[in-house]
Amino acid sequence: MVILVLNCGSSSIKYQLIDLEAGKSALLAKGLVERIGLAEGDLTHKPTGKERFELHRPIPDHTTGIRLVLEALTDPAHGVIGSLSEVKAVGHRVAHGGEFFAESCIVTEEVKEKIRTLFEIAPLHNPANLEGILSIEKVLPGVPQVAVFDTSFHQTIPAENYMYALPYAYYEKYRVRKYGFHGTSHQYVARRGAELAGLDFGHSKIVTCHVGNGASVTAVLDGKSFDTSMGFSPVDGLMMGTRCGTVDPSAVTFIAEKEGMSYEEVNAMMNKKSGLLGVSELSSDMRDIDAAYHAGEAKAILARDMYDSRVKKFIGQYAAEMGGLDLVVFTGGVGENSDEMRANVCSGLEFMGVEFDEEANRGVRGTDKILSKASSRVKVAVIATDEELMIATDTYRLTHC
Repeated sequence: MVILVLNCGSSSIKYQLIDLEAGKSALLAKGLVERIGLAEGDLTHKPTGKERFELHRPIPDHTTGIRLVLEALTDPAHGVIGSLSEVKAVGHRVAHGGEFFAESCIVTEEVKEKIRTLFEIAPLHNPANLEGILSIEKVLPGVPQVAVFDTSFHQTIPAENYMYALPYAYYEKYRVRKYGFHGTSHQYVARRGAELAGLDFGHSKIVTCHVGNGASVTAVLDGKSFDTSMGFSPVDGLMMGTRCGTVDPSAVTFIAEKEGMSYEEVNAMMNKKSGLLGVSELSSDMRDIDAAYHAGEAKAILARDMYDSRVKKFIGQYAAEMGGLDLVVFTGGVGENSDEMRANVCSGLEFMGVEFDEEANRGVRGTDKILSKASSRVKVAVIATDEELMIATDTYRLTHC
C-alpha cells in the first residue's frame, strides 16, 4: 500500500512516499519543498535508486507545492510510481491536537474544524498543517487522509503532571495546560529502544531525549507518556537552538518592562532569539557551537554546558517521578549525531545505575545502538527517529481494507 506522508510548515513541505504492508516498509522517495510564497521556490526530490532532482521556480502556495511533489513522484525520469492512482492514502503530521485527539484519526469535516479551533494556541503550525490537508483534497480528491498529532502520545500524562499552578479558571476557560510535542518521535524511539535493549515496553521506565534545534525529554512509563518537558507551547523545557526553555516568568516580564517590549517582541525573544543563539551570540546550530567550544570561545562553552546540563536534569527528574529507570534513549539531530553531548549527559549518572560505554559511543551517528556496558543496570541507547514511518503506519492501520 503506497502512502504519501506530508509535514507542512508555514513555507515548506517535507514528504516521503512509503510502500507499506504488514511488517514491511520501503521508502520510495523523499524530498522537501521550500520558500513557498516567495519570489523563487525550491523542490528537492530524492527518489530511491535514482538521481536526485531539483526544481527552482515560484511556488505561490501549498497546493502548487503539492502538485509539484506529485509530478515529481510520477515523472518518467525521476518518478517512482506510474500514476497517482497508486497513492492509496495520505498521512499528515499535525502539530497540535489539544485535548480533542488522543490518537491519530481519519480526516473528516469535524476533524478539520477542530484543527482550525486550535489555530490560536498553535499559530505557527496548525494553519500550515490544515493547508496541506485542504491541498490534498484539491489535487487527490477522494483519497483518504489521516491526521497524526504531535500531542496525542502525551494525552496519557496525568493531571498532576500536565496542570499548571495557575488559577484553575484559566484551564476551564482557555485549556491552559501542558500538552507536550514531538510525541510521534518519543513514541517511536521508546518502543524501538525497548526492543533493542530487550525490555518489555509495557512494563518499563524509559526516558527519551529528542535533542536537536527543537528539543524535549519524555518520561515513558509502561509504554505511555507520563511527563514531558515541553508545555503549553514548544518553548518550555530544554534549552534549544533559539528557544529559551524553562525560565522564571518574572525574568521575562522584568525584561519586557525595562525594554518596553510588546507581546510580539517578547514572544520572538523567547522563541527566536534565545537558546544556543542567544547565549553564544554566535549560532543556533550545535555544529557551529561545537567548533567554537573547541576553539575556546567562552560564550560557546557556556551555551553548550547549559544545553547538556538541562538534558541531564530532566533525566534525573523523570527517574524520580517514575520511581526508577530502565533505559535512556537519545534521538534527534543532536542526540543522534553528537557523541560528545551523549557522553556529557551520561557522565555523573553512575549513581543511578548507568555504566556508559565511551568506546561504543565514539563516532556513532544516525544509527540504532546500545551505548551502555553489558553490566549496566540502566541501559543507554541512540535511536534514529522515524516519525514518517510512524505516520505511515498509523495511516495504514486506519485506512487499510
